[in-house]
Amino acid sequence: MATQALYDEEHEAFRATVRAFVERHVTPNAQRWEEQRKVDRELFTQAAQDGLLGFGLPEEFGGAGVEDFRFNAVMNEELGRSGASNGMGGISLSNDIVFPYFTDLTDEEQRSRWLPGIAAGELITAVAMTEPGTGSDLSGIRTSAVRDGDHYVVNGAKTFISNGQNADLVATAVRTGEDPHRGLSLLVLERGMEGFERGRNLDKIGLHAQDTSELSFTDVRVPVTNLLGEEGQGFAGLMSNLPQERLSIALGSLAAAEGTFRRTLEYVTERKAFGSAIGSFQNSRFVLAEVATELAVTRSFADDCVSKHLQGELTPEQAAMAKWWSTELQQRVVNRCLQLHGGYGYMREYQVARDYEDARVSTIYGGTTEIMKEIVGRGLGL
Repeated sequence: MATQALYDEEHEAFRATVRAFVERHVTPNAQRWEEQRKVDRELFTQAAQDGLLGFGLPEEFGGAGVEDFRFNAVMNEELGRSGASNGMGGISLSNDIVFPYFTDLTDEEQRSRWLPGIAAGELITAVAMTEPGTGSDLSGIRTSAVRDGDHYVVNGAKTFISNGQNADLVATAVRTGEDPHRGLSLLVLERGMEGFERGRNLDKIGLHAQDTSELSFTDVRVPVTNLLGEEGQGFAGLMSNLPQERLSIALGSLAAAEGTFRRTLEYVTERKAFGSAIGSFQNSRFVLAEVATELAVTRSFADDCVSKHLQGELTPEQAAMAKWWSTELQQRVVNRCLQLHGGYGYMREYQVARDYEDARVSTIYGGTTEIMKEIVGRGLGL
């Protein structure tokens, strides 16, 4: 659980709202969403009605106008802790990662055109960076956008796009020039544009309720008025939001690990072997003591990162540290907690098995652990 001093009564009231929303809208639908491999679009409108979507968007466009990342942190904490991140991942993705592109890089006309629908949950958003041949190296992006009068003609493909099936607006990284960095731009592609096709909903190891898709573009004519920022400034736009994106992933992973730990603690207290609760065995106590300590230490670091981010002082290196450490910790925690469940830990009817599946991608998306270490190392002057 986050440091109490970080939050005030308003944040705790929001925490209660998130919990109530999960109980009312997520838990009853979780199994069905896993089976259909995506959430219902109505989840976004319901989240907007309850104040869980777009609280950072300007009031004039239907948002709450609350630019306080602590609300994002509370939501990540509650979703991770309750195991609801699978179903609500698209909501968190929108709030923490996608919406800043539509608020920070848009002009007044674009905000008027898109933000009311986004704030109401009627226009679902996504960001498309990764390509079949390009992962963490954004300079390798090859999807092209060639200027033709008042339009760009876009050709290429993207993959691993979260919200890909449901998305109406996709902020897409495209190449408008040859320079590896200054040749990148951001264009918003919209549902229904001719030549914009969605491929299959990808069959993942975990996070089955989150739609993750391939997208393809064949001679898609995109109005120049859909350009985010200036041509050639796409790389800078992508980089500007990465610290918050990585902090968001770190917070979600840490909270998920805390949830797995809490449920495991309950399990080992109730489950018996050789006539005693398995939590009473020295090995169980030592494992859980180590996990509890690692979680507590990481929580202090994560809360400090949130404080720095609120003050505009979180560096890319600190965000990278938080991302790689918290996601790798999640792997260790889930693995050790599953072991304490014995054979039942391998059964998907137990939450710890689904935790194990869902956790694995956290060290990959948002920049792999190896890339995070590279960022930290370069920050040391190496």
